[in-house]
Amino acid sequence: MNMDRITRKLGILADAAKYDVSCASSGSKRQNKDKGLGNASNGICHSYTEDGRCVSLLKILLTNHCIFDCAYCVSRKSNDIERAAFTVQEVVDLTINFYRRNYIEGLFLSSGIFKNADFTMERLVRVAKKLRTEHNFNGYIHLKSIPGASDELMQEAGLYADRLSVNLEMPTVAGLKLLAPDKDQKDMIKPMAYLKHAIIQNKDEKKLFKKAPMFAPAGQSTQMIIGATPENDSEVLRSANYFYRNFNLKRVYYSGYVPVLADNRLPALNTSVPMVRENRLYQADWLMRFYGFRVDEIVDNTSPHLDLEIDPKLSWAIRNMQAFPIDVNKADLQLILRVPGIGLLSAQKIVSARKFGKLNWEQLSKIGVSVNRAKYFITCNSSQFERRDLTGNNIRQFILASSQSKYLKNNQSQLSLF
Repeated sequence: MNMDRITRKLGILADAAKYDVSCASSGSKRQNKDKGLGNASNGICHSYTEDGRCVSLLKILLTNHCIFDCAYCVSRKSNDIERAAFTVQEVVDLTINFYRRNYIEGLFLSSGIFKNADFTMERLVRVAKKLRTEHNFNGYIHLKSIPGASDELMQEAGLYADRLSVNLEMPTVAGLKLLAPDKDQKDMIKPMAYLKHAIIQNKDEKKLFKKAPMFAPAGQSTQMIIGATPENDSEVLRSANYFYRNFNLKRVYYSGYVPVLADNRLPALNTSVPMVRENRLYQADWLMRFYGFRVDEIVDNTSPHLDLEIDPKLSWAIRNMQAFPIDVNKADLQLILRVPGIGLLSAQKIVSARKFGKLNWEQLSKIGVSVNRAKYFITCNSSQFERRDLTGNNIRQFILASSQSKYLKNNQSQLSLF
């Protein structure tokens, strides 16, 4: 292996892959056997960059050559950049060498489109197949599926990869047509639909036959670019909800648009999507998936954008003050889950603990409840924070002021160290 040449390629193709955020690696249970390499378990160790993006996997493109000319993509064919491409064997060797040095826990492999979808997808599958069959590699593999790839290739990919994902690119068909007129959302939906049915079928087979081969055990995910087109948060979340319900996705990733190319269809180069908007979308996504919130409870026609100052659960609670306060010693789990400052695990602990006696503020704090937030919305076996007649706007201001005070206090503490 010519290391200078490989290092040059790695610099180009790792940099080109940094815009793809859908690289979480949890959810697979591929165990090591026969003294192989690696072990993908629930929760592979992650490292994060300063902006919070996961870099625990070897995250690269197979190539940044592409036949498409998507306005938002740094690898688009009309962009004057240095091009590179790995061979299948080079990616395999890099993965093994990086793993042996304990740099990575697995591989996240995407690609520009060489000639067509099947030509490119076949090479991605060959990388995964070589790692599994020739090197007995049991670490995590996430393949970015190519829109329009055949069912046969998707089937083979699922046998070797832990997770597969097809990027939707834009939240709406109109947005995709504007910035990527050569692409068709139908080509993205086709492999997603195939994966959904294949994963369900595999689960049924595993119930009948213990040794049936695994098929994409960590499921499938997708990614949407936010802010490159004018969709509001309501449209983004409704699109995500549609794909969760109809394609059994594990995750939808929201990638704030990073201006890298000048184009009259795109926001100005000095206009970046605030990181807080991306964070709020993830928080809203969490509420939909784990807390029982409907999209129209989080955002609606009158408030189509998420509040950037406060989180979506607090925003909902302030708009629905008639539902509070609730008595945590009597309320059901679903209602407790809607209280700001009470998370999923804390709510479950409350329901379990109150069987042995009524809970007070001190006990709630020990359970993990953020009392500074929850005190405005609940009552318990104590009058220490007896509820006052506050409006939603009063509560909002108190919480924002408390957060600002805590931020300043932390900064002062850090400065005192020097």
